[in-house]
Amino acid sequence: MSDIYQEKRVLGIIPARAGSKGVPGKNVRLIAGKPLINYTINTALASGIFDYLLVSTDGKDIAQVAKEAGAKVPFLRPPELATDTAKGIDVLFHAIDWCRENKMEFDWIIYLQPTSPLRSDEDIYNACTLMLERRAKAIVSVCEMDHHPWWSNVLPEDGCMKSFMRPEVVNTNRQGLPKYYRLNGAIYIAELEFLRQHKSWFGNQTYAYIMPQERSVDIDNPIDFALAEQLLSTFG
Repeated sequence: MSDIYQEKRVLGIIPARAGSKGVPGKNVRLIAGKPLINYTINTALASGIFDYLLVSTDGKDIAQVAKEAGAKVPFLRPPELATDTAKGIDVLFHAIDWCRENKMEFDWIIYLQPTSPLRSDEDIYNACTLMLERRAKAIVSVCEMDHHPWWSNVLPEDGCMKSFMRPEVVNTNRQGLPKYYRLNGAIYIAELEFLRQHKSWFGNQTYAYIMPQERSVDIDNPIDFALAEQLLSTFG
């Protein structure tokens, strides 16, 4: 770790709710031989960035697995923050406030979802480097879109496609279209005071950290899980 990182107190937060409808029990489900959450914990620790790596969960089994992997689980998340409708920002500040109440203050917050097992420790380190180089208040990871959004549209009730394609796209090669990017859910970094002020990762001084598509799988359903497992088995 460079000296400049040592000037920052960095808190890592990994949100891991027990209830998952898309892939039941996914945070501790084995993927390529390890619990899913372990990939995020392992890469976070390997990055050398964090002063404190905290898992926020309501599940005792998740807490046990996370502790064995080397993360801190100092509390179980309250039920009201473990529902389908609970907001991620509220989960985030619950953890931040717990740290402050326990005399731990931080400069940066890094939010790492366990559903992105293919992010690397270098991704975390390089995103932090970009934060410094850009003098950014926040960094959010993205990747190029798999399918260009200009090839999509809504459909009327009868399914007629007369106006499906916008005129500027008709007879245009894919290579001639501008690149579009999507959030990949892998890395969110912000100065703590920026988060407190905006209650969001996005603002005039938020910049994108671009990741390749092969490290940008965000597990939300069984197909995502199978794809991530294949990639981890092949390249991990």
